[in-house]
Amino acid sequence: MNALYNIAIKIAENTLPLAGRFSHKLKLFTEGRKTVFSKLKREIDPTAEYLWFHAASLGEFEQALPIIEEVKKEFPKYKILVSFFSPSGYENKKHHPLADLITYMPLDTQTNAKRFLDLVNPEMAFFIKYEIWPNFLVELKKRSIPALLISGAFRESQIYFKPYGGFMRNALHTFDHFFVQNEESKLLLENRGFNNITISGDTRFDRVSRQIQYNNKLDFAEEFIDKKTCLVAGSTWQEDEEILLPFINNTSEAVKTIIAPHEIKEEKIKVLEQKIKKKSIRYSKRENQDLASSDVLILDTIGLLGKVYSYSDIAYVGGAAGTTGLHNILEPATFGIPIIIGKNYEKFPEAIRLRQLAGLFSVEDSTEFTEVAEKLISNKDFRIKTGMISEHFINSNTGATQSIMTYLKTDNRLSI
Repeated sequence: MNALYNIAIKIAENTLPLAGRFSHKLKLFTEGRKTVFSKLKREIDPTAEYLWFHAASLGEFEQALPIIEEVKKEFPKYKILVSFFSPSGYENKKHHPLADLITYMPLDTQTNAKRFLDLVNPEMAFFIKYEIWPNFLVELKKRSIPALLISGAFRESQIYFKPYGGFMRNALHTFDHFFVQNEESKLLLENRGFNNITISGDTRFDRVSRQIQYNNKLDFAEEFIDKKTCLVAGSTWQEDEEILLPFINNTSEAVKTIIAPHEIKEEKIKVLEQKIKKKSIRYSKRENQDLASSDVLILDTIGLLGKVYSYSDIAYVGGAAGTTGLHNILEPATFGIPIIIGKNYEKFPEAIRLRQLAGLFSVEDSTEFTEVAEKLISNKDFRIKTGMISEHFINSNTGATQSIMTYLKTDNRLSI
């Protein structure tokens, strides 16, 4: 299995540049990796000590941020290196101020792992949630560089727990410690002989809980909403918009809707505008316009959704209507609002739990969405009560970052 894995990675390394001719995202994926080692040679400070945080994309980076923030306060001697697997993570966060150096992670070959670690030589490595790359992890172990898994989430269906998953399961033995989100993950690991496990929860709770303390004021949002009930649909894909649009186009309620598409591409924004029958306006074209006269605001920019959620009375979070993966439900939950999602959320424990608590609704189609949305709009008491469940859910699940920091401070694992 080890040999097959390495062959597969080498095939991917050779074929992805060709695939990049037909996909902008794959082009970024391959082109960005061409300069990783030259960038590291140029920008790594050989006199500094680095802590390496690796995230797949934006969601995992959000999980890493609370730890990075605390590490920089408690252990300021270390520099922070962040690597991303996906272009959406790297391209959006490549200039983030908390990191000293941000790069793509090279593909997981033995040669790449050695070259990368020769250049970086981190004091410790932090892998976020699902990021388990055997060759890098084995090389870290050979060099006695501690590796931690942060906000890990394991399920019985994953390859580690299958009879044929021995190679990937062996990779888990390279971790010095697992910080997992829930009891299920802990039990799955314990049943396979692991005992270096802490149930810390998800560091995203710590991240989003701080958002409410920041200045979330947005003048354009206040002007657009004009004191009416507001639905914010965040990180939507086409499948989500098909669920939302019948309600948006046909509701008789005095509702303002803000849609933040996940992909901000001109052709897709145009298609969305054509499907909206009510008066709509783009964020990018708001200047000198009467925002209050529009019913729908399309947020064709990035970086504002977290603040925009603070203005919503109801949130729809995209990704679960199709198969792309549910986006962050915790961002709206921290503001104490009810949340609606699509039907495909079985891989997201936070969504499962919040639905069990009745702070979240899952809908299969536009008919179900309309039914739930109209009830939340017409019954203010019900809406407030449901939102309070979401807020309590956030507040009762913070503390993962502190658990990890306690570990780092114990036995001088990191020096001040």
